[in-house]
Amino acid sequence: MSSSYLPATTDSIAQALEAKTPSEAISILYHVIENPASAPDALRIKEQAITNLSDILRQENRAEELRSLLTQLRPFFALIPKAKTAKIVRGIIDDVAKIPGTSDLQISLCKEVVQWTRAEKRTFLRQRVEAKLAALLMENKEYSEALNLLSGLIKEVRRLDDKLLLVDIDLLESKLHFSLRNLPKAKASLTAARTAANAIYVPPAQQGNIDLQSGILHAEEKDYKTAYSYFFEAFEAFNALEDPRAVFSLKYMLLCKIMVSQADDVASIISSKAGLQYVGPELDAMKAVADAHAKRSLKLFEIALSDFKAQLEEDPIVHRHLSSLYDTLLEQNLCRLIEPFSRVEIAHIAELIELPVDHLEKKLSQMILDKKFAGTLDQGAGCLVIFDDPKTDAIFPATLETISNIGKVVDSLYVRSAKIMA
Repeated sequence: MSSSYLPATTDSIAQALEAKTPSEAISILYHVIENPASAPDALRIKEQAITNLSDILRQENRAEELRSLLTQLRPFFALIPKAKTAKIVRGIIDDVAKIPGTSDLQISLCKEVVQWTRAEKRTFLRQRVEAKLAALLMENKEYSEALNLLSGLIKEVRRLDDKLLLVDIDLLESKLHFSLRNLPKAKASLTAARTAANAIYVPPAQQGNIDLQSGILHAEEKDYKTAYSYFFEAFEAFNALEDPRAVFSLKYMLLCKIMVSQADDVASIISSKAGLQYVGPELDAMKAVADAHAKRSLKLFEIALSDFKAQLEEDPIVHRHLSSLYDTLLEQNLCRLIEPFSRVEIAHIAELIELPVDHLEKKLSQMILDKKFAGTLDQGAGCLVIFDDPKTDAIFPATLETISNIGKVVDSLYVRSAKIMA
């Protein structure tokens, strides 16, 4: 930037908009912002210039320049109201977030802004930036630091009774506890978020977030029917807003249908009016899993997992449930295959089910320990020996019941004789 500046007028803004290259527009807007004029009209034009400059830098993926812009604007923030400052700062942080591969930069930027807001005593802005920082730390898997930051922030916000921010923080805390596999605390935080949300108007996007988290927690408890209802509510909210999270809500709806053995409904949901808008790899992945489940085919299931690795295995919510579904399918298939045999080679079963022998041995030993069937592994001969289910003789329970009744009679006679002797 040169030391010269342009007048803070609408003509200067128009000149930037008409610039032939982004670099030329950026240079013009920097010169407008450098203008020392502090009249109300000039400040308003400079605010517009900052917004336009931030948009262009985002489009050009200049994350570092956005960061330095935020530092350069600090003297300007002293001239405008705190609410406008908060809007500009949060806008620039959001613009940096839209540039891919900037998670570390976002964290350091938020930490810088938090330090500045503490020094300037801008509590309202600091709390919101700290909430953003906690969300970034959680995405970066720095869970302990995020939890420490949130625990202090929650106490502070509860004292101020800022319900809208409290909903955001409680929801974030619920997601954080869920990531740490602490389900009771995740549910408690979600209940707190719902309680705060009931007292105020919550934007549809945030309500969709609450419903999505509710669905995830219910699915974790294997209550897939309730989870489906919440995912449907979230999908409707995001779909109305054309939010990209709608496709994930729809994906989790399909997951719930598969988990309750209603895989046949998956195709009808995808071909519905709402589902057709989101046809793509996410829904194709769930359709492949549904087909494998309907045919009870482990091979098709594994093909789906390999073909749609990004959509299935890299999504922690889906991966967790599909792991249990895979185990259930494998056990059902194994039980069906070994049923006709009393002694069978493990290699033969592995060939029938199309799985590696070592993987199959581990699974069979686990099933025997879990008493899914009676048998033993003869590893010397490489065979599985299946025992007949021992039939319980009806005489033993009847005998035990008779002895129990005799015991009660003897006890009763003893009590009576004791009374007579007394």
